[in-house]
Amino acid sequence: MSICIAIANQKGGVGKTTSAINVATALAATGKRVLLIDLDPQGNASTGLGVHPSERKLSSYHVLIDRAPLPDAVVATRVPGLDLVPSTVDLSGAEIELVGFDGRTHQLDQAVRAVRGRWDIILIDCPPSLGLLTINAMVAADALLVPLQCEFFALEGLSQLLTTVERIRERFNPGLSIIGVVLTMFDRRNRLTEQVASDVRAVLGRVVFDTVIPRNVRLSEAPSHGLPALIYDHRCSGSEAYIALARELIARLPREKVAA
Repeated sequence: MSICIAIANQKGGVGKTTSAINVATALAATGKRVLLIDLDPQGNASTGLGVHPSERKLSSYHVLIDRAPLPDAVVATRVPGLDLVPSTVDLSGAEIELVGFDGRTHQLDQAVRAVRGRWDIILIDCPPSLGLLTINAMVAADALLVPLQCEFFALEGLSQLLTTVERIRERFNPGLSIIGVVLTMFDRRNRLTEQVASDVRAVLGRVVFDTVIPRNVRLSEAPSHGLPALIYDHRCSGSEAYIALARELIARLPREKVAA
């Protein structure tokens, strides 16, 4: 059995897609078979992995709305061991279309269940909202990875997300857990950053990863080259942080669900 992890935060600009791309790359580098599902209509994960729109014949939209078999939408990336279900602009209308479906919250879950075991780890890059796309991801997932920007309103947004997670547990997916919260855009020169990190750790304790992701220009540059930062510049501080985060994440994975 594989494990499915949704990378979610309803707030935009927190490093969610950057985390999805680079964690997926780091996991693939350990020999895991990794699938990244781009569920964000902006398609930034697809672009950041160098998959041109012309290569996106089928996408996560077709999996959700047309019930296309998930493997039919998979494209290989330049990263050995990392596959992608890309996103296209069509996905922007999926929230409205899903409303008319009886099983609107379980479309992705059905698709993922059919391929359990084909990949060791399935990651889902969610849109920056708590709409039907993110709910589909949470219903399909075993766990959530939450990127959290070190800023003043961080805990307020996290509280909203945790409330949604509890509702998903009660109604659809009682096994959903939070595998960890990762602090992103960490700037040691900024006192507020240190204070927010301290507050988050005080509230959430060991749920917060020890690794923090620093503000790093190479992380910002890499997507414009269609490459994960780990390939664009594996020595930069951002890449080193994501490698460390992947190690922590692997240590938290349930052993019985991940292939050796």
